[in-house]
Amino acid sequence: MQHIPATIEEQLLLKAIKEECPWESLPKRLQATLSSKEEWHRRIIEHCIKKRLQWNTCYARKVCKESEYYEDMMRYLRKNLALFPYHLAEYVCRVMRVSPFRYYCDMIFEVMKNEQPYDSIPNFSAADALRLTGIGRNEFIDIMNKCRSKKIMWKLNKSIAKELLPTQPVDFTIEPWWGVCLVNFTLEEFKKLSEEEMATIDKICKEEANSFILFDPDIVKGLYRRGLIYFDVPVYPDDRFKVSRLEGFVSNREQSYEDPIEELLYAVFVVSSENATVAELAATLQADLSQLQAAASFACRLGWAVKVIDPASVLRDSSISGSLDIILSDDEDGSHASVGSANVSNENNAALLGDVSGTENYGPASGHARVAFVVDANITSYLMMGSVSPGLKSHAVTLYEAGKLGHTSIADLCKDLSTLEGTKFEGELQEFANHASSLRCVLECLLSGGVATDVGVVEVCDKMGMLASSNDEATSLIEDITLSDKPGHSGTNEAGQYSGDSVHSGLAEEGSILPESYSTCLSEDSKSDLNLQSDEKLISIEGSDIGRGTLRRKRKYRVDILRCESLASLAPATLDRLFLRDYDILVSMVPLPYSSVLPGPTGPIHFGPPSYSSMTPWMKLVLYSSVASGPLSVVLMKGQCLRLLPAPLAGCEKAIIWSWDGSTVGGLGGKFEGNLVKGSILLYCLNSLLKYSAVLVQPLSQYDLDESGRIITMDIPLPLKNSDGSIAHIGKELGLSTEESSKLNSLLTDLAEKIELWTIGYIRLLRLFKERESDHFSPDDEKYEWVPLSVEFGIPLFSPKLCNNICKRVVSSQLLQSDSLTEHHDAMQGLRKRLRDVCAEYHATGPAAKLLYQKDQSKDSSRQLMNYASGRWNPLLDPSSPISGASSEHQRLKLANRQRCRTEVLSFDGSILRSYALTPVYEAATRSIEESPPVSTLKVETDDADSREVTLPGVNLLFDGSELHPFDIAACLQARQPVSLIAEASSASASFAIK
Repeated sequence: MQHIPATIEEQLLLKAIKEECPWESLPKRLQATLSSKEEWHRRIIEHCIKKRLQWNTCYARKVCKESEYYEDMMRYLRKNLALFPYHLAEYVCRVMRVSPFRYYCDMIFEVMKNEQPYDSIPNFSAADALRLTGIGRNEFIDIMNKCRSKKIMWKLNKSIAKELLPTQPVDFTIEPWWGVCLVNFTLEEFKKLSEEEMATIDKICKEEANSFILFDPDIVKGLYRRGLIYFDVPVYPDDRFKVSRLEGFVSNREQSYEDPIEELLYAVFVVSSENATVAELAATLQADLSQLQAAASFACRLGWAVKVIDPASVLRDSSISGSLDIILSDDEDGSHASVGSANVSNENNAALLGDVSGTENYGPASGHARVAFVVDANITSYLMMGSVSPGLKSHAVTLYEAGKLGHTSIADLCKDLSTLEGTKFEGELQEFANHASSLRCVLECLLSGGVATDVGVVEVCDKMGMLASSNDEATSLIEDITLSDKPGHSGTNEAGQYSGDSVHSGLAEEGSILPESYSTCLSEDSKSDLNLQSDEKLISIEGSDIGRGTLRRKRKYRVDILRCESLASLAPATLDRLFLRDYDILVSMVPLPYSSVLPGPTGPIHFGPPSYSSMTPWMKLVLYSSVASGPLSVVLMKGQCLRLLPAPLAGCEKAIIWSWDGSTVGGLGGKFEGNLVKGSILLYCLNSLLKYSAVLVQPLSQYDLDESGRIITMDIPLPLKNSDGSIAHIGKELGLSTEESSKLNSLLTDLAEKIELWTIGYIRLLRLFKERESDHFSPDDEKYEWVPLSVEFGIPLFSPKLCNNICKRVVSSQLLQSDSLTEHHDAMQGLRKRLRDVCAEYHATGPAAKLLYQKDQSKDSSRQLMNYASGRWNPLLDPSSPISGASSEHQRLKLANRQRCRTEVLSFDGSILRSYALTPVYEAATRSIEESPPVSTLKVETDDADSREVTLPGVNLLFDGSELHPFDIAACLQARQPVSLIAEASSASASFAIK
């Protein structure tokens, strides 16, 4: 755990140690703090030990002996069960003769002797101990059970546990490029060496190159087991590595001590790239290069990172190529040749060098579109739930602990996920099945570049000879991906969340959303389901939505999966460098946690939330205002306490509550889908939430709900437009009737014209009862209407059917192709501008707030009697238009049909909801968003990196179904009296004084 200096004295001490300041030169202030020279030396040694610094390069060399320094360090490491200091092995292993195996055996014995649980060993220490000793959680428990079975003997003599520990290290993987180093022999040890061992030792001493591949592995193994050699894992600034699965990772506690190398490991897992050198990684993380080299070396020891070797450099090395027999084998994804590793337990195998990537993939200019799919930690828990495939758990552990699943593992992940097809689950396991099915669907869609191919493309490929490329590299697309429907979320529970698939509560649900399949062009040599290193392909795109007979080249796509919590742990500058260096496109899942990080305006294309404010109810207000349609909505400021509900909320059957910043109180708030609560407890729920967050409330009548009291929603996948600009006929795809489909298409056409949503996500529509005057008659099929409820950006993994729908829309619109990325960028910039304008208009210091709260210094005595929040308008003097009473029916209809003015404020005085027209002098302060002066593109770009702090509304608002207005509810607040009562009291007291 990184220790941050808490006081000025600590910061000055740290600076003095780095500058190697002697005691005599210390400021008097520090000398008074330390009290003595010996204390100053002790602080120096303590600092150097915690930083794991070498004695001959740190300040400790001037205040203590080398042997004392390393002895103190080993005591500190054993006490904290810390990682073995491999970067200090030249002294610890060679001079002190402390091997990693013996170190971990002593550590495990200390834990057993103190009868501590296995979980008390930190993650990386436990993983390294498992690699060397073979003692994991089960073995530890077994040894402890054997010791405790001896009862009194175990209590008297704890050393019996040491007898049950291994005496020699187990066999583990040794890479051919690891170095073999000698320890300082004793005379007795030297006399016991055989001739072969003597020759090997002599060769190690004389040769400059001491790579493991140059020696007999059996002899080296024998020397290592006797502790006469140790292995060095050299990492140089220009080396490249790729992180593989975290096989053998032990999920214990994180370390509670300070270890800069161990802390760097988590960051290395996230930012690592086979196209970036170690020096570039250090620059990205702004970390010390030597510490980063030590962290990368440890990751290689445990097999979590693989060294990437440029094949051209291997072939140029004539000394190696002439003496070694290098055997190349197909990589696990069938995409490029790789070279395996040697195992200590194996016999003399082929001389292997490491992971060799093809030249076309070496370096950043590999011609691939690099895509990152951002998920949260919940997906890892869902993958761990399934015991169907052991590979899924391995992927889940890697994604959770490393924060990243590289593109080389995506093929295996999709293969493991495909084993769940057709499997039936119950209860929480069904959530696992839903997410697994959706994840596979999304990954395969992204890998294909969002381009569907027809069976005819195989014939085209055969005729044109596309399968036999000049380099004979196997080419493939996604093979026969059929996205089948899976059951989604259920409806809304009382005071709970609601979500679902495309249509809920009585609306038909039919058919798969992808009638087409992703076909493949496979060569005879390629048998992989997913070829991530495929060559450029000639794609035939057919169909009414896409075009006719179009032939085009498609970019190669590589997909990584990133965990948003791991990204959030990185510094913002580091995150920006990571995005710019490694990715062209980011795709986010939905919902994302509020702590998630979003790329800046200069970062890669992001198919997800355009800004932090889009993850709050501000986005709903922008949507409703832009399309002049939506449910009746009331925005209440944080910190208010209601004594009664204002007119739009009073008497409602139920209401949907959305908390503004994710606050949760008693199960309310914090829900991605909102909370549906009964009208009888709405006042209590609002007062509970308003203490911590602003809220958006949407009242519903009994006619807006289905027979079970739930709302009825329909999810429309984005984008709405096809690649040719036409509006997709989604109604027919969702299985609606012809008439319902026609109405839906008309609504979507109107939506597409008023707000540009050229991105990945979905719009949720809400079915509302269409209120009419009592004497107006209409057929049954016109009793309801659909209005937009919310828009979400990203991939909803919780609903397989909706996920499939979105994948089809991505294919039909060709959204992921380069021609569409500019249009996406412009659409998101426009959306960000709308969000900024709404936030600026209605936040605490915005024009609307100034209009309502700034008092006029008027001498009119009647204005002094006002009890309203506003001094700009007076309900007693200004003309008003009564709309409805608190318990009046058809409030939604009366609000929509009222006589409107250019600028108005809505007010509720406790009995009547009124509309007040503002005088022209105040209209400029509440000018509509559309009339605001245009903001330049440069301004939009610079302002886009908005703060992660949630902007709360500074005024109460009411959306009446078509427009958004300030809403005065002073009469509804506690400790505030209705203005009519105050006026009557004032009048009565005045008349009494006259008499």
